[in-house]
Amino acid sequence: MKKVLIANRGEIALRIIRAARELGIKTVVAHSTADEKSLPVLLADEAICIGPPPSGQSYLNIPNLLSAAIVTGADAIHPGYGFLAENATFAEMCREHGITFIGPTPENMRALGDKATARKVAREAGVPTVPGTDEVESVEEAKRAAQEIGYPVILKASAGGGGRGMRVVHTEEDLERAVLQAQEEARAAFGNPAVYLEKYIEEPKHIEIQVLGDGERVVHLWERDCSIQRRHQKLLEEAPSILPLETRRAIAEAARRLAEHVGYVSAGTLEFLVDKEGNFYFIEMNTRIQVEHPVTEMVTGVDLVQAQFRIAMGERLWLKQEEIEVRGHAIEVRVNAEDPEKGFRPSIGKVETLLFPGGPGIRVDSHLYAGYQIPPHYDSLIAKIIAWAPSREEAIRRMERALGETVIEGPGLKTTIPFHQKVLQNAFFRRGAVYTNFVARRMEL
Repeated sequence: MKKVLIANRGEIALRIIRAARELGIKTVVAHSTADEKSLPVLLADEAICIGPPPSGQSYLNIPNLLSAAIVTGADAIHPGYGFLAENATFAEMCREHGITFIGPTPENMRALGDKATARKVAREAGVPTVPGTDEVESVEEAKRAAQEIGYPVILKASAGGGGRGMRVVHTEEDLERAVLQAQEEARAAFGNPAVYLEKYIEEPKHIEIQVLGDGERVVHLWERDCSIQRRHQKLLEEAPSILPLETRRAIAEAARRLAEHVGYVSAGTLEFLVDKEGNFYFIEMNTRIQVEHPVTEMVTGVDLVQAQFRIAMGERLWLKQEEIEVRGHAIEVRVNAEDPEKGFRPSIGKVETLLFPGGPGIRVDSHLYAGYQIPPHYDSLIAKIIAWAPSREEAIRRMERALGETVIEGPGLKTTIPFHQKVLQNAFFRRGAVYTNFVARRMEL
């Protein structure tokens, strides 16, 4: 592999550039016109414009991306996360054009990328799933299923995540409206209106397991706790969780077994809900690198993005399960260009003053620079700040120190840093009493 086209933007594009450069691989950033002055474009070996700001005409435009790879002589494509990262057709077309897709195979994506299909595969592998259905075709079918499962239930889009197409339903009277709304939202977000039902588990922990596979063997890199969410969007992640070691091992082994069952290739993340009794249920798999991968890197010492490159180049898995240990504790906060005091409304503008934290145990993944104009067209994530320390208590204090040092200022520009400071000071968070509706129940916003 000599040159990789990065089919993404923002901090993940910069992260891929850094991983590739350390491996001696040249980089080409494919960018929209809105990102022509972004940091990844400025730092890559080459850059090529693939279209105007709307994602459908640029970052989701498969013909333009393949043409960009061919024109620049790239022999590989890294999709990052989001956009086309979990698109099996894109991965298949890369294969047909002799371009290495740095990620799982199209077969992996089809087996595990669709939530409803993934549930079937999980059951085949003996991994517990939340009681639920396959895709429901009609409101009447949804009503029959909900009566059998028992309320409350949650509707989910089969073809995607990020909170889109999700509805919690407590009574039959609310179900018809919720099904129609979820289907329409799923159609708009993913081009696929299919939804399915699950039993809604109240106040669970959201635990995810990082895996790496080479098609024959899979290892897990333990877990992350991603319970701090707002409207199903993760805000803060940490590793490890504070679950009992026996539970952590059981979830991790179930995830490894499921990934190995399908001959998984590359990095992937399996997501689970854990109830108050310690029962765990597989809910979905993300067949890509995750936003929150740095917390796992910090506690295991494994560079997950470089691992993706090495596996894509045909290298057999060099890690043995017994060699992968968790050392210390890491916390990541997602700094978004949003105003927490106004319902997390997007806040765009020019960054005039910028100071990121430093010191022991601090890592910052960001594409910001002083003078950068945050575009209005894409996700609001502008930085990830990660703190590592020997213990969770020390990691919390270190993150508080780091956020106190951070300055991101510009006319009218707001960020979620004040929100994260409130989370870190919350007594329930400090003692680990976190679950997926923590923000709604324990935060005064």
